[in-house]
Amino acid sequence: MLSFLNALPGAMSQGLIWGIMAIGVYITYKILDIADLTVDGSFCTGGAVFVMLFSGGANVWAAMLAALLAGMLAGLVTGLLNTQCGIPAILAGILTQLGLYSVNMAIMDFKASVAINVTQADTLEKLLVSLRFVQGAIRGDFPLWRHPILVVGLFTVGLIALLYGFFGTELGCALRATGSNGSMARAQGIDTDFCKVLGLMISNGLVALSGALLCQYNGANEINVGRGAIVIGLAAVIIGQVLFSKLFHNFALKLLAVAIGAILYYIVIQAVLAVGLNPNYLKLLSALVVAVFLSLPYWKGKYFHAKVKTGGASHA
Repeated sequence: MLSFLNALPGAMSQGLIWGIMAIGVYITYKILDIADLTVDGSFCTGGAVFVMLFSGGANVWAAMLAALLAGMLAGLVTGLLNTQCGIPAILAGILTQLGLYSVNMAIMDFKASVAINVTQADTLEKLLVSLRFVQGAIRGDFPLWRHPILVVGLFTVGLIALLYGFFGTELGCALRATGSNGSMARAQGIDTDFCKVLGLMISNGLVALSGALLCQYNGANEINVGRGAIVIGLAAVIIGQVLFSKLFHNFALKLLAVAIGAILYYIVIQAVLAVGLNPNYLKLLSALVVAVFLSLPYWKGKYFHAKVKTGGASHA
């Protein structure tokens, strides 16, 4: 129990970082109604671009902006494959993800892992988030405002505010209409192909930004860091939807629910690890969590509503 409590701040910090990635998944999965598998590659792309630029002396904000743009470029490729080449979205994402493995290796100078030298005090001070800030801020080694929960929390709130403002514009509404009913959107004169490409770019840009933050947090980027990212993103989206759908109706609150879902996911993972689960089973556990939460609406509709209907007929 003590080990779990000690690890809880770190789990919440990671949950917030992955929550930004989950918001990107939400845009494609829930708004555009597209199953985009590009994220497994673009997540690593963001970390790769960041670690190489930052290690080369670039400003942390410039490196994060470059990571965001690299992710958007990956989304652009997937979008063009889908809209201009007629490749189904899920296959387009797989193709882009496959190609990104080689691209990410090339970015990292064909090294499987590239580290940030966080042992140097000046380098550590330049980072926005770091694992060392988690306990260091509590012990007083760093200012409390450097704690990743506070930093990434404020970052997430600002990001949600930006997305809320964008999706309230004419272009944002067109993007939402494209995912809601593409045929009707086209009938209203909306360029649905453009909206799909734009949505994929925004989504993967956020995913890459999350990868850049996780790279800072871990102090390194590995070529396989994004493997299974789509599962974690879906888990956060589904958990947030199942737990908060009746409470959060505002679009901004729905995005917040996704971030909370990511935090809850990582808390559950940490709790399971605390009881002694072999870490090699984490991928299986993640798949089971997603499967269960995806099944809940179906079970609820099939069994709960069926009983209500049967009871009403009997009463009549």
